[in-house]
Amino acid sequence: MKLFNMIAAAAVTAYAAAIPTATRAETSTECTPNGLCYCVQNDLKSVIATRVEEIRTRISAQRQQGKAIGYLSIPISTIQGSYLPVNVKIAARTKERVEERFGPRSLWLLNTAAKEFSLPEAAKGEDYMLMWTRVLEGPDGFGRDFDLIYFAGPSDFANYFSFDGRADLEKLERFYEGLAKTDSKLAEIKKADFRNYYGLRASVAFSFGSHDEWNIARTINAKRTAKREGEDAFGIAKQIAVMFNGTSVAPGLFDASTATGNEGQCRLPKK
Repeated sequence: MKLFNMIAAAAVTAYAAAIPTATRAETSTECTPNGLCYCVQNDLKSVIATRVEEIRTRISAQRQQGKAIGYLSIPISTIQGSYLPVNVKIAARTKERVEERFGPRSLWLLNTAAKEFSLPEAAKGEDYMLMWTRVLEGPDGFGRDFDLIYFAGPSDFANYFSFDGRADLEKLERFYEGLAKTDSKLAEIKKADFRNYYGLRASVAFSFGSHDEWNIARTINAKRTAKREGEDAFGIAKQIAVMFNGTSVAPGLFDASTATGNEGQCRLPKK
């Protein structure tokens, strides 16, 4: 997933609170080919467009090598016990594991948490989601660049912490204590919150951005399923593969939506 959740968390809240309301960036609604809309900052639109093209170029280079292309959805933000520096490492590890599973010469997984895909510091969740929605959908909404969307689940986080089903929460407490010796910022998160998040909730199920990405995948696959005829037909057999927690999702879930995260048009000012 993706650094959009990081920006949507406490850092952006602090940034927004520190500047006068009158000087805050103006926003407007931007919609994508499949009708998903976000309230984005106007002065970031050109940056978002540039980053989308850069990512598409990176994908194209991998595709030219004959690789299948995957997209990693994973929570990143420092929020409710979750910790950004740890999440970035877990994302990188997950990318490596998935590529090793399928073969790095055959599949490339886009790590949405990678630093090179970040937006300016003032960016927030909606800005990131406009970028990632455009990347996923492609110019015509069929998601032609992707073969797989991989949603990180509890097992992906458990692998990083070497859980073995024996006192895993206590392992997290020791992990926290060890990391706190070298990372002073970790003290901003309570040990119990850290333990409970990574032991009980670490998953895309608790991520705003990943909720959006699930709905994006659903709309792309619905569009592919409907296009059954013609030279450029898709149909059910050519839907994007969707995996959660390392396992392919059941057929019915391809058509199931979830609660929205950042998606939504700008609110009209109160009169």
